[in-house]
Formats: sequence, structure tokens, C-alpha cells
Amino acid sequence: MRIDKFLWFTRFAGSRGLAQDWVSAGHIRLNGRRIERCSAGVKMGDVLVLPMRSRVTVIEVLAIPGRRGPASEAQSCYRVLEIPDQSSPDGLPV
Repeated sequence: MRIDKFLWFTRFAGSRGLAQDWVSAGHIRLNGRRIERCSAGVKMGDVLVLPMRSRVTVIEVLAIPGRRGPASEAQSCYRVLEIPDQSSPDGLPV
């Protein structure tokens, strides 16, 4: 599935056009690589790094959605991965 469509179906982007702009800006990483093409493919097991307004969200794709359904359906397609706290050098909370 195209990354722009995935972001829209899973409700990370409010519209497919916004998802395309977000991807084209080069702020999203797919499996550690910077993505700038909206046609980049997303499959189960991929890891996406998404810069949100106040934080960075890292998700693992668990399933490819078939439609843009309700939020609960969208949330079942990915798992949020915890990233270590960057506030201290050893990654432990201060």
C-alpha cells in the first residue's frame, strides 16, 4: 500500500492530500530511510517514524487497512513503539 494512503487510512493525516504533502516534505522515515515519494510502499512489519506536533511517534505496521474506517479499526493496524527518553545520556529518566 502507498504510504500516503496508509497515513490517511490509519488517521495520522486528515486527508490524503495532507498525507502527500507530509511525505513529500521528507519528514517521515520508513525502516530508517527518509521517504520523499508518496508512492513508497508500506507492508506489514515496517517501522515508520512520524514527526507529530509535539513529539515523534514510532509505529510498527501490524496490518494493511482495507478502508478508512473508525479510529478503533485504524488503531488495530499499527503498534506504537516506545523510544528511549533522550533527556539523559544513558537514556534513563531524570
